[in-house]
This record gives sequence, structure tokens and C-alpha cells, in this order.
Amino acid sequence: MRPQLTAQEAAAVLGSTRFFGGLDQPSLLSLASASRQRTYGRGQYLWYQGDAGDQLVVVCKGMVKVVLTSEGGEEIVLVTLGRYDSVGELAILDGAPRSASVVAVEATTVLMLPRAAVLEVMAAHPAVLEAVLCSLGQLVRRLTEQTGDLVFLDLGGRVAKVLVQLARSHAQDDRHVVLDVGLSQSDIAAMVGATRPAVNRVLQLLASRGLISVNGRVIVLRDPPALRRRAGL
Repeated sequence: MRPQLTAQEAAAVLGSTRFFGGLDQPSLLSLASASRQRTYGRGQYLWYQGDAGDQLVVVCKGMVKVVLTSEGGEEIVLVTLGRYDSVGELAILDGAPRSASVVAVEATTVLMLPRAAVLEVMAAHPAVLEAVLCSLGQLVRRLTEQTGDLVFLDLGGRVAKVLVQLARSHAQDDRHVVLDVGLSQSDIAAMVGATRPAVNRVLQLLASRGLISVNGRVIVLRDPPALRRRAGL
């Protein structure tokens, strides 16, 4: 089991986030003292759609995906988030139940901040409030873009765009643009609104054209400029 973060380590994590990066050290330590550390295995849910929205989560290590599920059990992955990213700010602001589920893509350690503590920091530090509001604006823009992609891009274009976007935030090798983030083809299918077999065919086609190579869950982007063109970027 991973040892618990010290107060100083937790404060350093919070200070590396977009929301709390502008706070002074005493404020970071105070916020860290109010947090709880949790570790999740691959496939474990941090929370389910409809759960109480009473905590903000900051990813210390690992990666999570935000998943929207229909009544029929169909899923779409809205976004993946990694180290120093935050999730749950929408429910923190309006106090409503969770609008989507959050699932660990790999072994993930997070800090969980109570809603009351986050609201207190937002009230005392306008820069934190501004950062949260900016995040919500980006969320709306991202969802608007995803809606447009479903209408205006074919499946090949949507898959290429997801690969390019993942590379921007998760690539592990700048030279070959290696994506080794633990996402399955089913996960990618849920991100582009398609079935796994359809996404598999697209990946095979991109591979046959020399744009990518696929080895299990590892995808290497061999021609990023061509992928960006295919995605309309």
C-alpha cells in the first residue's frame, strides 16, 4: 500500500493544480489538512453518476475517465484526466448530484477535498473562484466541440482527433509520440460515440497507412501531422 502523503507533500500537489496554484503556503497546508488521500485500482469507481456531489478530487498520480451512462447502459467517455487535474467542480458549485461517473483508468491516488473547505477557499481567494469558473467555461466549450464533432466529423476523423488530443496531454515519448495510458479500444469507442469493432477497423486502417502502430493498449503516433489533417485540425 502506498504510504500516506505528508501535509507538505499534499500541499505541494495542491500547489501544482490550476485551481490552487496561486495560494500561499499556509493556505495550501490548511487545505491539505482538510483533504483525505484515497487510492483506487484500475476500473474502480471514485463515484457514480447521481452520487452526492460533496467533494472535489485532485489527481496525485494515475489517470481517471469521466463517464456518462444512459439508462440502457451505453457509455460515453467525456474526458480523461491525469496528474494535478481536478474533477468534481460542477457539483461543488451547485450542490447537485454527480452528473457523470468517474473511473480509475489505472492505479490512481487522489486527494479528496470537502465541499465546505473548497467553498471557503473560493470565498477567501478570488483567484481560486476565477480558476474554477474558467474551468467550467472550458468544460462547456469542450462539450460543444464534442457535439460538433459527432455531427461534422466521420468516425475516422473523430478517432484521429482523440489520438491527437491524448498525445497532447499524455504522450510519454516526444520523438515517437507513444500513448501508453491504459485506454482500451472500448474506451476510445466510448470517447467517439462508436462501437469497439468500428474503432478497431479505423485503427487498422490508420495503421495500414503508416499513421500509427498498435500493440495492445499502446498506440504510437508515427505521423502526427497527417493525423491532425485527418482530424481537421
